[in-house]
Amino acid sequence: MFRGEFLGLNGGADFYAKDVKGLLREGKISLRLFLDACAEDGVEPRKSFSGKFSLRVDPPIHEAVAIAAAAHGKSLSQWAEDVLSKAALA
Repeated sequence: MFRGEFLGLNGGADFYAKDVKGLLREGKISLRLFLDACAEDGVEPRKSFSGKFSLRVDPPIHEAVAIAAAAHGKSLSQWAEDVLSKAALA
């Protein structure tokens, strides 16, 4: 049994099938039902993000990234955004 889930949605739209072909078919159905329900209820289908999140790391890592940010002439937030963007969007 395969399980699929759409990420970044403002609610659940998961689906199941016995094979990949079925998973693709069920995914299309699940997404269409989810989008139709959102439209009917006036709900934005995509999850919204504030742009803020908390991250806890060990003190030696915190020190290392603070030094790396300063070496690049950036704030820790600016440096982290660049690094995270490269990692997530690459």
